[in-house]
Formats: sequence, C-alpha cells, structure tokens
Amino acid sequence: MKLHFAPTSPYVRKCMVVADELGLSDRITLLASSAHPVNRDASIVANNPLGKVPTLVTDDGQALYDSRVICEYLNDLGGGKLFPASGAARWRAMTLQSLGDGILDAALLTRYENMVRPEALRWAEWTAGKLDAIHTSLSYLNQNPAVLAGDLHIGQITVACALKYLDFRFPELAWNQAYPVLAQAIAPVLARDSVKKERAVSA
Repeated sequence: MKLHFAPTSPYVRKCMVVADELGLSDRITLLASSAHPVNRDASIVANNPLGKVPTLVTDDGQALYDSRVICEYLNDLGGGKLFPASGAARWRAMTLQSLGDGILDAALLTRYENMVRPEALRWAEWTAGKLDAIHTSLSYLNQNPAVLAGDLHIGQITVACALKYLDFRFPELAWNQAYPVLAQAIAPVLARDSVKKERAVSA
C-alpha cells in the first residue's frame, strides 16, 4: 500500500496510529506529498481529485480517502476492533471521531486563515469563531470524560491526534492546563507508542 503523506498532517497521523495498532504500518509506503490549499500537488490529484492527504492507494490500486475511510479500511484489513461493529458503542465511537475531526477542521482552517491567506484579507471574526468551536469541544470533553473511557477505538484515537496537533500548532491554548479532566482522561491514549511516534517518508 502507498499513502500520500505529510509529516505534520494530523489526519495522516490518525491513519498511521491505526496502522500501527493493527500491525500494518510496515506494509505502507509513505509518499512525500504537499497538500497545500492553493498550490495543489499534482501527484496527489492523480489519485484523489480533492488533492488532500491522506490518500491511500491499496495493493490492488484502489484510491481511498479521507482519513475516516482509510482508517475503517485498515481496521477491516487487519481484523481489528477499533470500530465497534454495531449498536450504541459504534455510534458513540463514530460520533467521538466526528468531534475529533471537527476540532482538527477548525484548527486547520484557523491556520490557513492566518498563515496562507494574505494578511489584508484575513478575517479576525472567522478565526475567533473557529477557536471558539475548539474550546466548546474541549469543554464538552472535559465535562464528559466518560465518552473517552473503554477499550481503544477510533474516537479516542481521533481526539488524541487532535490534541497532539493543538500542542504542535497552538501551544498557546495550553489545553491540558485549561481542561485538566480531559487531560487525565485522554492520557492513556496519548501515552501509546503509536500516538507518540513521529514518522518520516519511506526510503
């Protein structure tokens, strides 16, 4: 398998955490890619018309995207249990995944607004709204730590990757100090080798 890869992408991290947990990472070749919102990478577009990472090309040549699809594919391929099969447990895990992805979406849009958009065109209220979405989401998790409990699943992984990205790009938020109950609840996931691991392009 081949994965269009950017080392700072939290969505790539999410996929690789799943691959590591399932023992599949050695089967994935990481392809250097640059998923810029303006200067689009033709090598990604060749496999994904959206031009986004992560994009996975399977052993039989099928292109899969986005991270939600890739992670579920890897879970199926590896016979994993990171996606509960049915019932309330599945919907809890999937909803938590959506919350984690939403935090990441807000963080990435904030970064694009302030790092990619020309300064004269930046919209301060937009940034404030996205940061507020991050804070209301973290506050929810801080008030409801039970949603992070239980055996490892895709929801916990996604939230952990979102928090790692906040540490990287938004350290001034100091989320672990502002939301100590959340910090304690997610600590076992953040401590996993698969989550802590930094990855580079395959040789």
